[in-house]
Amino acid sequence: MPPLADFSGRVAIVTGAARGLGRATAARLHERGASVAVNVRDAARAEEVAATLGDRALAVPGDVIGEGIPEQIVERTLERFGRVDILVNNAAHAQSTRFPELGADEWRLALEVNMTAPFLLTKAVLPTMRAQGYGRIINISSSAGRMVSTLGGAHYTASKAGLLGLTRASAKELGKFGITVNAVCPGMIDTELTHENASSELLERLAASYPVPRLGTALEVADLICFAASEQAGYLTGTSLDINGGDLML
Repeated sequence: MPPLADFSGRVAIVTGAARGLGRATAARLHERGASVAVNVRDAARAEEVAATLGDRALAVPGDVIGEGIPEQIVERTLERFGRVDILVNNAAHAQSTRFPELGADEWRLALEVNMTAPFLLTKAVLPTMRAQGYGRIINISSSAGRMVSTLGGAHYTASKAGLLGLTRASAKELGKFGITVNAVCPGMIDTELTHENASSELLERLAASYPVPRLGTALEVADLICFAASEQAGYLTGTSLDINGGDLML
C-alpha cells in the first residue's frame, strides 16, 4: 500500500479542527486516505473545513461541552461512514488568565473542554470501537500537562495534566477491546493560538532557548498524531508522546 494511502478505509473524528493542530491533523489523515469527520463549534466553519478537505470529509459541528453533542458527533459520523476507527480529542480551552484573576467559572470551563469532553467522546465511540475490536484514541495534551504551561494559566496546566491521567486510565481498561489510548504533548508550536497569547519577541526568545531552537510546526505534530493513530502503533498505549524541541528536559 502506498505510504500516503495507509489510512484508506479508516474513519477519523477530529475535534477542534478549524485551525492549528486540529486542522493540520484532519488534513493529514485525509491526505493519507482516511474519511474524516471534522468538528468545529460553528457550523459554517465546519462546512468550510470539510469542503476544503474533499469528498471524504464530513462536517460535524457543535460545542463539545454542549449537552448531547459528543454523542451527536459520533452518531453523524456513523450515519455517513458506518464506523469510527480514530478519535483525536484536540478541542481545547486555552487562556492565560493568571491565578489572582482566575475565577471558578473559567476554571470549570477549562476542565469541561479539556478533560470532560474527551471523556464523553471516548464514551461515545466506545460501543462501535468495541464492536469492531479496533480503535485508536489520541488525546492532545501539552507540555503543560508534563510540567507547567509557559503561556497558559493554572486551569490550562491542571486540565492538561488531568487529561494525561484520563489517557492512562482509559488505556488500561480499553486495551482488551483492541482500543489503544495515547496522548500527544506538544510544546511551543507555531499556530494561531500561540501567536494570540504571546508577542513575536517573546516567542523568538523562547524558541532560541530550546535545544532545537525554533517553534514546532503543526504538520510535525500532525504526523506524530498520525503515527499514534496508525496500525503500526498497535502496541503503544497509555503513553505521553512529547514533541517540544527538547524544552521538557531543560
